[in-house]
Amino acid sequence: MLSRLLKEHQAKQNERKELQEKRRREAITAATCLTEALVDHLNVGVAQAYVNQRKLDHEVKTLQIQAAQFAKQTGQWIGMVENFNQALKEIGDVENWARSIELDMRTIATALEYVYKGQLQSASS
Repeated sequence: MLSRLLKEHQAKQNERKELQEKRRREAITAATCLTEALVDHLNVGVAQAYVNQRKLDHEVKTLQIQAAQFAKQTGQWIGMVENFNQALKEIGDVENWARSIELDMRTIATALEYVYKGQLQSASS
């Protein structure tokens, strides 16, 4: 009877060990599934952040190129405006020179006319 009780006790202990082992494996499987789900969820966010970062990097490069082109074009416009301004100044200088020449010519013409009239009057007297 003692040996039968011992065998029953050992059988129950084996059943408990098997049940405990089964539960341990199920817990490990559940923990693994949970871990994988969490990692997958985090990876989706990380992947989206990476994609967004790449898009931003591309946009930054494009913006830098466009800014450089704009700066170059602005420099060309400034050069053209400066050249135009210089041309206007030169036209103004030519205009002033022409006015000065015209004034001098009128003065000379008036003087010649005065001399000519003076000679006519001397010749008639």
